[in-house]
Amino acid sequence: MDKMWAEGRSVFQKGNIMTGRERVINCIKHLETDRIPHYIELGSEELEKMRQFTGISNYQNTLDNDIDMVGIDGGYTEATNKPGYFTDAFGVCWNRNGVDKDIGVIDSCILCGPEDLKSYSFPQIKEEQVREKLKQLSENGRDTFKAASISFSMFERAWTLCGMENLLVFMIEEPEFVHELLGKICDYNCRLIQIALEYDIDGICLGDDWGQQKGMIMGPEKWREFIRPQMKRMYHQIKCADKYVIQHSCGDIEAVFEDLVEIGLDVYQTFQPEIYDMADVKRKIGDSLTFWGGISTQTLLPFAAPREVMEVIIRTAGIMKGKGGYILAPTHAVPGDVPAENIEVMAEIFRNQEKYFY
Repeated sequence: MDKMWAEGRSVFQKGNIMTGRERVINCIKHLETDRIPHYIELGSEELEKMRQFTGISNYQNTLDNDIDMVGIDGGYTEATNKPGYFTDAFGVCWNRNGVDKDIGVIDSCILCGPEDLKSYSFPQIKEEQVREKLKQLSENGRDTFKAASISFSMFERAWTLCGMENLLVFMIEEPEFVHELLGKICDYNCRLIQIALEYDIDGICLGDDWGQQKGMIMGPEKWREFIRPQMKRMYHQIKCADKYVIQHSCGDIEAVFEDLVEIGLDVYQTFQPEIYDMADVKRKIGDSLTFWGGISTQTLLPFAAPREVMEVIIRTAGIMKGKGGYILAPTHAVPGDVPAENIEVMAEIFRNQEKYFY
């Protein structure tokens, strides 16, 4: 253990205390920071568990995150005649009565084929609500890195409308339809981005899962054909405003890391240790990308004892910290199956890195 701590210390450098915003921006620029920037987001079940465990009603605020992020893409409205069912801004009905209480699974398809797109109307952006969220974010009084988030930003939005299997088949059999659909989704997102860029924020996070546990859902070739052109449009819009681009994708997307750097990506989230050889990826592309994640919500936090959680966090920091480029975080919003004790030890290390890393 002492050896591991020493190895962790060797990659850190103390300096003047930075604000969260300064820390994250220096990190993205691959400059040294006073400590590793960190971020913890708890899912609704886990957040309630921590409130009960600690007796602190505003527990999320005690985590001292270096990043504040708010979603601007619509959200859900409960369907009053079907308890547990929710309808999103695009008209897709979600069933949350199963295992996934935070998102759910789609109940039925809206676009069953190319002909349905002709009659489908994209939702009107609720601009007043979006602007109020952005105003609160930009004026919250905290010296944090502030990001607006658009989830289901491309592939995910398309498959929620069509169905996953249908969309993958359409990529082969109806490519013109897929290009048209993704283009319309991008148009919608670009308007959201345009609104967000009017506010004093630092970046935009685009959420869109492309990966499986091994490899990409649609494969890198189809990703380059259909997804890359639309992501490039959005990245370009963000970069032209001198803001940072953050891309969330679960799963193995290493095959397109270089594509993402080429079109302007700054930060990749989420970096899953059960998928990536972290040291190898850091060595190969760590000078070009900042990686966000590394602390597994899949295999570590739900099952390990607190001592192991501590050891893995210290070891991960030692691998990833060199030359900036790393945001210390769980690999996803923490689900409800994680013991409260593991959240507490993770939060303690994140907040008090000088006790563990230096």
